[in-house]
Amino acid sequence: MDLGDWAALLVAATAAGWVDAVVGGGGLIILPTLLLVAPTIAPQTALGTNKMAAVAGTAASVATFARKVPMQWRMMVPAALIAAVTAAAGAAAVSLIDRELFIPIVLVVLVGVALFVTFRPSIGVTMATHPPTRRKVLLVVALAAGLIGLYDGLIGPGTGTFLIITFATLLGTEFVRAAAMAKVINCGSNVGALIYFGSTGHILVALGAAMAVANIAGAVLGSHMALRNGAKFVRVVLLVVVVAMVARLGWQQFG
Repeated sequence: MDLGDWAALLVAATAAGWVDAVVGGGGLIILPTLLLVAPTIAPQTALGTNKMAAVAGTAASVATFARKVPMQWRMMVPAALIAAVTAAAGAAAVSLIDRELFIPIVLVVLVGVALFVTFRPSIGVTMATHPPTRRKVLLVVALAAGLIGLYDGLIGPGTGTFLIITFATLLGTEFVRAAAMAKVINCGSNVGALIYFGSTGHILVALGAAMAVANIAGAVLGSHMALRNGAKFVRVVLLVVVVAMVARLGWQQFG
């Protein structure tokens, strides 16, 4: 890769960090860019290098959100560990499963998310009037960590988005708090996938490290903007990113 390729990847990593911090979906920016500038790279290596950058960005987002958003660490840390295990399992299964089978399902889910958020403007903007029981919170968080963590290892893009929507819809969590919770779990799933890809030699370390620095810069900026501008800002960005994901995955599947 020449200097222009490196510049394109660092810009993509910064943008991906920003998007990931606010609503998730940064993989839709960085992975296509990586495959474009390095078309001969193995898919597992692209995923592993992306995870090296993503781990740094999500960790920076967690640190930023944690200063402003109360976090139930006794619940979130185990959830992150669950996500790490299932993401590693998903990463190990990448070569065994036809990932194309998942794309139509993901597209349907994303369209449903876009319609739901559009026609239910109060979701994620106001807290639930009747807070869920602790048992329900634990169940939803654990299942989300396990299932969406598995998806992160298998496919990846949109993991944070799915987590935010799950918490906002099923727990009545306000979008900013949902984003903070999502970053903790997403950090765990990134670590799990990274460990697997690293153990199999599928990481370009120098490139991943450079992209990690750029990803951190974008993640810190995105986290601060989400905290400063609130749930309505996150809602707008969420809709834009979901529409972009539908367009990108639709083109990949049917283009």
